[in-house]
Amino acid sequence: MSEIERARALLKENAARTCAFVRGEETVTSEERGVKPLLKLAGGGKTLSGFSCADRIVGRAAALLYVLLGAKEVHAEVLSRSGEEVFKAHKIAYGYDVFTERIVNRAGTGLCPMELATEGISDPSEALDAIRKKAKELAGQNDTEKRE
Repeated sequence: MSEIERARALLKENAARTCAFVRGEETVTSEERGVKPLLKLAGGGKTLSGFSCADRIVGRAAALLYVLLGAKEVHAEVLSRSGEEVFKAHKIAYGYDVFTERIVNRAGTGLCPMELATEGISDPSEALDAIRKKAKELAGQNDTEKRE
């Protein structure tokens, strides 16, 4: 079984998992939603260099983070057109189960806020800054909602 097949199998065997990374015998999985696992890796100075990655949903924001982290290849259960554009531009091998024009927010009422934050950005480092800023903004909104 190839590394990308193993990463995909890790997602399928546990519905709570959101992403899985495989390099040789090393495996890393996460149950955190959205781009949070990728942000943590980037914030911790870690890379995905040489890793085959499987993810539930990949749009432009996640794709730019995968590029920044140096992923060898990525398979998305759902991939957006802008995510595909990023992978093509940065020559990252990719695959998907479902292709979509856009990634919507969790409420289904509009576009994903991370997609909006990275719209028009092609530089992965610039995207990281925009994603971090949006994540802090959203965390502040969630804190306010919890207090009310």
